[in-house]
Amino acid sequence: MPSVNRKKMMAQVKRVVVKVGSGVLTRRNGLNLNVIDDLSTEMSALRSKGIELILVSSGAIAGGLRKAGLTKRPVSVSEQQALAAMGQSRLIQAYEDAFGRHGGTVAQLLLTRDDLTHRRRYLNARNTLRTLLAWRVIPIVNENDTVGTDEIKFGDNDNLAALVTTLTEADLLINLTDIDGLYDKDPREHADATLIPMVTKIDRRITRMAGAIPGFLGTGGMGSKITAARKVAMGGAPTVIANGLRPHVIKDIYAGRRVGTLFLSNDVSLSRRKHWIAFTKAPKGELTIDAGAETALLRNGKSLLPSGIQAVAGRFSMGDAVELKDAAGRRLAVGMVNYHSGDLKKIIGARTAEIEGLLGFKHDDEIIHRDNMILATELEEE
Repeated sequence: MPSVNRKKMMAQVKRVVVKVGSGVLTRRNGLNLNVIDDLSTEMSALRSKGIELILVSSGAIAGGLRKAGLTKRPVSVSEQQALAAMGQSRLIQAYEDAFGRHGGTVAQLLLTRDDLTHRRRYLNARNTLRTLLAWRVIPIVNENDTVGTDEIKFGDNDNLAALVTTLTEADLLINLTDIDGLYDKDPREHADATLIPMVTKIDRRITRMAGAIPGFLGTGGMGSKITAARKVAMGGAPTVIANGLRPHVIKDIYAGRRVGTLFLSNDVSLSRRKHWIAFTKAPKGELTIDAGAETALLRNGKSLLPSGIQAVAGRFSMGDAVELKDAAGRRLAVGMVNYHSGDLKKIIGARTAEIEGLLGFKHDDEIIHRDNMILATELEEE
């Protein structure tokens, strides 16, 4: 394992995303205000040194539990959304009060995956965050649970934090949870579990180590945190997973002390556009391609033309993401299409010179341009 000088690495970090999970922020009957005070103190100390901070915070549903007089998280979606609506104001007020004691100002951003799927809205969100940072305001980001559905949800705030890290071009993601980091075994079940201080590359061996047991109020276990760290690494930034209940945890991480598990960034990262296509845009359909197109894409770095398409599945619009598969159903790539699914079905197998005659118009020769395509081999774990 290579030697990494954490102190030297952290000295280069100027923009940080801090994600705080429900296991850190909540008690059985609501928010843990003492933890919020401690975290705001540490983040404010970094802010005084000129470090830009974005906070991705869970806790809206937990914040609504006490207001609703409940002792446990309900099962139904409508009840959870109602609790989020009640608790979000309590959560943001807690942060307003805590950061305000240190002279800080916060802003609330509630996002759904749909907000980041559309390129214009994605850029709008990025510009809003950049403006807030320029104004020395601390953005507090959460998923908009009050309107979220399975189709537009991020899945959990670990995934949201990874996307925000790439969106804001942050230098580091600090993911605070209720255990000390990644262990070789689940420490809740194995007394001899050993903490792994650093991961140079997230492969299948690392993924298997990750537990999938969520906390009392959380939706993401260690598995989702590893997935988020991998996305961040592919975007070119490191991640530290650490115990948010540990005193001075953020201060110690930024000082370069050996706290939690450090996940290094990839040597070669995806471009921001390809990262957005691969991880933010949910695929809306599938294209089955022939052997010739597979060779052109995988071996020769070419774009996808209509002549190589054998079948179209799903309903999608121009600009949506789709998966490319071979005849056996093996996923080959994901990319952003230049044609609506209905139009694409009319030009299956056609030459590019025939597109305009078949449709009455032509957007592009390519169905998916190579610059808007990510091969499955680029995303697979080793």
